[in-house]
Formats: sequence, C-alpha cells, structure tokens
Amino acid sequence: MKIKWLGHAAFLITSDSGVRIINDPYKPEREIKLGRIDEAADIVTISHGHGDHSNAADVRGQPQVIRTTAEAKGIKFRAVRTYHDDAGGREHGSNTVFCFEVDGVNLCHMGDIGHVLTPQQVAEIGRVDVLILPVGGFFTIAVEGASRLCDQLKPRVVIPMHFRNEKVTMPIAGVDEFLKGKPNISRPDASEVELKKESLPAATQIIVLKPAL
Repeated sequence: MKIKWLGHAAFLITSDSGVRIINDPYKPEREIKLGRIDEAADIVTISHGHGDHSNAADVRGQPQVIRTTAEAKGIKFRAVRTYHDDAGGREHGSNTVFCFEVDGVNLCHMGDIGHVLTPQQVAEIGRVDVLILPVGGFFTIAVEGASRLCDQLKPRVVIPMHFRNEKVTMPIAGVDEFLKGKPNISRPDASEVELKKESLPAATQIIVLKPAL
C-alpha cells in the first residue's frame, strides 16, 4: 500500500491491487496555495462539508463518494461520528472519522476532529495501524489534544496533516509544535510512503511527508 500526501488533509491511498482512495480533497483558494488535484480515484471519502475537505468534483474518474459507513471495491469504510470542535459541533459542525483496512493495514483518517475521544469512540475506531491526524490546531483539535489522540489510539504510524507550511497559510500551527519532544520521527524527502503490514514499526513512528501539490 502507498500513501501519498496531496496536501492539507487530502491523501491518495493506493492498494497493492490498484484501488485508489482519496480522502478529503481540497479546493485551492486564497490560503491554500496547493495545486488543483488532478488524480483519478475509485473512492473519495468526505469528512465534512467545508470546501477545503469536500471538493470531490476535481477528482478524475467516476469515484464513489462516501460520507458515511459504506463498502466500495471490497473495502469497508466505518464512519465514526465526531465533531469539528470541543463544543459538540455548536461552533464548527460535525466531523466524520473514517476507518478502513487496505492490504491488512488499518487506517484512520481523522478529518477535522476538534476534541479528544470518548471511550465509546475509541472502541468504535478499534485498532489503528496508521493514524492520519490534524495537528495545526485552531480550527481543529489543539496540539496537546492531538498528542492525546495518539495516546488514546496507540497507532503504529502517525502521519500529520492540516498544518501550516509554505503552501497552506491558514492561521494554524506548523508541524514542529506537535513534534516537540516526541521520539521516532521520520522526515523523508518525499510526499509518498509505502507501508506493509509485516513491516510496521513496533513503537509509534511519526512520518512527516511533503505535500505533493
């Protein structure tokens, strides 16, 4: 399985058999200076309706767009209802966490989650091998809360997303605040990483990718 960070909260996940999944495709705008998504996919997941997470129209092909629990191309997508803030959605609305298995690896894309999880939500999510996690705060969970989510879910791999960089100039934090004091950090000079079930790290590893677009 290959995981490619397109930028912001958008990822392209390609299975060994060639199934292509795009999570939370963004729409380029004033504070998102990333290139327009020009990738084909079989499946698109949308965590919530904000324009920087729901631009399925730019994805080429005829993808099945998933917003709730569903199955597509033999892959089961489990939707866990959460919120975009820590006020029960009263400030920014709801958010869907998507959990799905590709090539024996359990992935969890957190969307724009804005709070730590309840015990029930932890149980709903279940085992996580790869956690795709917003770490920029302000519009999502704070940096300290993002670290708490890692403690709650105990993933083998964490891939940070939704943070400020040269192509995303939203008023959010950069990735270094989240990384401070954490061990096992990898910064490959690449936008893509290949992961296999049998070679996942024993201790949690953080992989910081570069935006592809």
